[in-house]
Amino acid sequence: MNQHAPNTNSKSLHFGEIGNSLGLLLRLAQVRVFGVFYDKLSHHGLKPGEFTVLWLISLNPGSRQGSIARQIRIKPAHMTKLISRVVDAGLVERVIPKDDRRSIKLWLTEQGEQFVDEKKREFLNYLKHENSGLSEDEFGQLIHLLRVFNGMEASK
Repeated sequence: MNQHAPNTNSKSLHFGEIGNSLGLLLRLAQVRVFGVFYDKLSHHGLKPGEFTVLWLISLNPGSRQGSIARQIRIKPAHMTKLISRVVDAGLVERVIPKDDRRSIKLWLTEQGEQFVDEKKREFLNYLKHENSGLSEDEFGQLIHLLRVFNGMEASK
């Protein structure tokens, strides 16, 4: 059985008051969504965060590594390791600006641009599988509320 899929074969556990914990519910949702990602896209050798960073660099070339890390809430040490992996894979180029030697700007290499361009349809197609069990309206509402919660858009 897929360890990331919801448990439908055994008796449900009683969660009591923590069953409404945002942290618990987000963690369970994250494990489920990442399971879908790994099931559908592990053959590319990338983790969800790595493709997210490649995607963000493709849309925001020359962004500072620290800015991207803060926006997607990756600890600096983890971001450094992640960037090292995609640099070693030939997908990203790091540039240290002369006017601020403490920062690092990121660009996709030609190989990285080609990778994102060739694979974006497949990676974005997996998003259709994230809403399993929700109607289109319910999923849209969930996404909207999470975007508001995370400061990505204003509440309506």
